[in-house]
Amino acid sequence: MITKRIIPCLDIRDGRVVKGVNFEGLRDVDDPVALARFYNESGADELVFYDITASFENRALFTDVLERTAREVFIPLTVGGSINSAGDFERVLARGADKVSVNTGAVKNPAVLEEAAVKYGSQCVVLSMDVKRTGGRFCVFVKGGRENTGMDALEWAAYGEEHGAGELVVNSMDTDGVKGGFDIELLEAVCARVRVPVIASGGAGGMEHFAELFSAVPGVDAGLAASIFHFGEVGIVELKRFLRGRGVEMRL
Repeated sequence: MITKRIIPCLDIRDGRVVKGVNFEGLRDVDDPVALARFYNESGADELVFYDITASFENRALFTDVLERTAREVFIPLTVGGSINSAGDFERVLARGADKVSVNTGAVKNPAVLEEAAVKYGSQCVVLSMDVKRTGGRFCVFVKGGRENTGMDALEWAAYGEEHGAGELVVNSMDTDGVKGGFDIELLEAVCARVRVPVIASGGAGGMEHFAELFSAVPGVDAGLAASIFHFGEVGIVELKRFLRGRGVEMRL
């Protein structure tokens, strides 16, 4: 049986880890290098590093912070923020990333998915989608959740898979930071459309929410969270033992 993954997420702004609710009200949390070191030693399966304002501010990702963070982790590291071309993939990979997450850049230039997959392999290409319900539809948002593209999220997920994305991160803006549970309806809909691994993001408030996620949506490969890990509300090893006790295969 394939093990499920638990992935902490570092949202970076101005070189610091921040966290908000529904993509708003960001507050300072910690130094990314110290937090990355902590998660590397605390049983995380992977780590995600997002420079969340790079696209909105139209600047390059903080590669100096990335390099210092990458030196502290020996688990797979996925990095995103202002990724717009295959050249951006190369720049980030050269500084310690194992996988590269593309969001706004793929909407602006969908060809980047296939270009990067051909050059670096689809296992390196992660399509991240910020999704919110609008007018009864799941819509894709970009620029850190600030701009509604009007694109259908389910169609975009299928397009991403067909054009080189080896993994999808599905960020529910409706549940982000609310701690009321993952967006099961959205995740079920995405998993019904794709076969590549899907990482669920947004809404985790406790261990029961991860159990509900993996039980309700067996197609989900990983649960991603930030604040419950950052603030010590849930320990990763403790969570994995809890899930294993619920019949979810975990790597301990």
